[in-house]
Amino acid sequence: MSTIIDRFKLDGRVAIVTGASSGLGRGFARALLDAGASVVLGARREDQLRSLATELDPSRQKARARRTDVVDPDACTALAELAVSEFGRLDILVNNAGVGTAVPALRETPEQFRSVVDVNLLGTYWMAQAAARVMQPGSSIVNIASVLGLIKSYAPQAAYSASKAAVMGLTRDLSQQWSGRKGIRVNAIAPGYFESEMTAAIPGDTLNEFVDQTSTLKRLGRQHELDAAVIFLASDASSYITGVTLAVDGGMSGH
Repeated sequence: MSTIIDRFKLDGRVAIVTGASSGLGRGFARALLDAGASVVLGARREDQLRSLATELDPSRQKARARRTDVVDPDACTALAELAVSEFGRLDILVNNAGVGTAVPALRETPEQFRSVVDVNLLGTYWMAQAAARVMQPGSSIVNIASVLGLIKSYAPQAAYSASKAAVMGLTRDLSQQWSGRKGIRVNAIAPGYFESEMTAAIPGDTLNEFVDQTSTLKRLGRQHELDAAVIFLASDASSYITGVTLAVDGGMSGH
């Protein structure tokens, strides 16, 4: 007889994590492996990817890595096919690859704006397409959006905010198309500000002051707090949830 804890387990499942070579993506990969899944890691920095795969699974029985630029639909297809060829199936996609800029709107060039949308929105779409083509009913796609799709930023981030808001809209539509007909649930997570390489690089106290003023918990989030949300949406624990964006932001979007 299964227990409620069993619904969070991912034994026998196969997951792809994009943007896995650094930041939050590394944590997602580790959490999925800890929950029992085999993982296929994709990102542009191949050396860091392969190092992470070895670190997570020295025997290389449950981890694979492939250089992947999600702006290339063919590369997305190849990553999904790698999961199937190596592990026989694909059950989970964590669509995490993303980039951010902070450029005043009147100085942002078309090329700068498009480069963010290409990765954050189009890359999310191409990877979701590639995964859905090989997924079976009961699978789950988790798109990583951002709290900046819901609230204003402390910095000039028009391209980033627009692309992440678009990911939320994309999530709703893909859920409508695939959840009932194909049995593939599609949800999104909107992280707030987390302790990461990216936030550590922000100079001064600007970010901490912004978080203190706009969040209920008045602190940065921690990796394990976001990992838990990913495992929830990836697993059978959330089997009656699709098309939603879950804010994991310390109360920032509800402040």
